[in-house]
Amino acid sequence: MAEGHNKNLFAVFGLLYGAVCWGLIWYPYRLMSEAGVSGVASSFYTYSIALLIGALLFCVRWRRVHLLPKSAVWLGLIAGWTNLSYVLAVINGEVMRVMLLFYLSPLWTLLLAYFWLKEPIHRGGFLTILISLLGAFVMLHDFNNISWQWPLPQSTAEWLALSSGMGFSLTNVITRKSVHLSIAAKSMLVWAGVAGMSLLLMPFIGKAFPSPSYFTLTHWGVMTLIALLLITATLFVQYGVTQMTAVRASVLFLFELVVAAIASYYLAHEVMAWNEWLGGALIVSAALMAALLPH
Repeated sequence: MAEGHNKNLFAVFGLLYGAVCWGLIWYPYRLMSEAGVSGVASSFYTYSIALLIGALLFCVRWRRVHLLPKSAVWLGLIAGWTNLSYVLAVINGEVMRVMLLFYLSPLWTLLLAYFWLKEPIHRGGFLTILISLLGAFVMLHDFNNISWQWPLPQSTAEWLALSSGMGFSLTNVITRKSVHLSIAAKSMLVWAGVAGMSLLLMPFIGKAFPSPSYFTLTHWGVMTLIALLLITATLFVQYGVTQMTAVRASVLFLFELVVAAIASYYLAHEVMAWNEWLGGALIVSAALMAALLPH
């Protein structure tokens, strides 16, 4: 009994730890950006450090690389874009708007599961979709402008956040469609995917790719800290979701929004308008409803 209780407490800790990490990780990335390092370059180095550490931690698993299914390549690329676009969005956009747009991901998951996996959308699913869309409308619409305009993302960062949520949903669907992958394999695929996508995008950002000699000891310290946060958050969250129901895990992970709201207010002095609070509440409600839907 005590062992099961301890496992449950550790699973809760793992999910809350992951939520805190993802609610704060935008800040060291912004520090790197203010130091003149683009989000693409800092993503390449931080995820490469994570990949190197992961390769040392999971070295015994390298002999099984050739057994990975072809879907693993797509998983790595799409998960890579998901994480890279999220980093670029939180560096350049308003943190809470970016995160709430990302949390539209249950909407895309329902639609992808319907069209790709042929899973039916029941009444609760349609209600979730409507609430998600209503939340996005309320958050994105400019109520100070009396003329009608489509409530679309207002900056590149917000489009990136939207695409990140879509990528996250697609990653989930591919994972369900592919053969079982271990926590180590999924983690390594994500880290390799981000590093690879960063290299692909580097020629298009208009900045020189900084060599390792460009960085100071402080830069390396910040990037190593980010990499350690990425590794520990990934492993703790993966453990947590395997030890409890998806509903409870989803509810706990929404703590990320609380952390981000407090951090963005005190660290970046960002304040949300009334319509952003209301739209955000609707989006979070839809995410909770999606978690409660029967599978």
